[in-house]
Amino acid sequence: MDDPLMLQYHDREWGVPVHDDPKHFEFLVLEGAQAGLSWSIVLKKREGYRRAFSEFDPEKVARYTEKRIQKLTLDPTIIRNRMKIESAVRNARGFLSIQEEFGSFDAYCWRFVDGRPKLNRWKAMRQIPAVSLESDAFSKDLKRRGFSFVGSTVIYAHMQAVGMVNDHLVDCFRYREIWRDPV
Repeated sequence: MDDPLMLQYHDREWGVPVHDDPKHFEFLVLEGAQAGLSWSIVLKKREGYRRAFSEFDPEKVARYTEKRIQKLTLDPTIIRNRMKIESAVRNARGFLSIQEEFGSFDAYCWRFVDGRPKLNRWKAMRQIPAVSLESDAFSKDLKRRGFSFVGSTVIYAHMQAVGMVNDHLVDCFRYREIWRDPV
């Protein structure tokens, strides 16, 4: 990798199990923004997103008004796609509903992998799928709850990011590190 941000993300974050609701919300916002774009673009705008979306506080984002959404469409530090911005606000409201129902978003989402990371054993990048049965079910349930920009591919990316699946290649040093200490 010649992109230092991507390398740092891979080496420190990607695939590490997350059990922190604000971090789950951050990844949902960022992965929704990524739809159709590269992850490196989103990583470069991550700090802009952090400022624009109230440090990824779903309670604050859920209260964003039409005026605030309009202002965000003019913010060059984020991806200015109105539908993605509106989605983040709508998803914040759904996120809060899930927290109320399940006690935490973390408790809700980890149910889709029976509470433990799914350990894959890929030897080549081409083996890594874009979706799984679990991401299909997770995506379908989020959509039923009114979420958007949560197709199965976006949700599989979320599952990878938050360590619900370990998709590091078996010869990657992170594969064993994460496998040894999955929680």
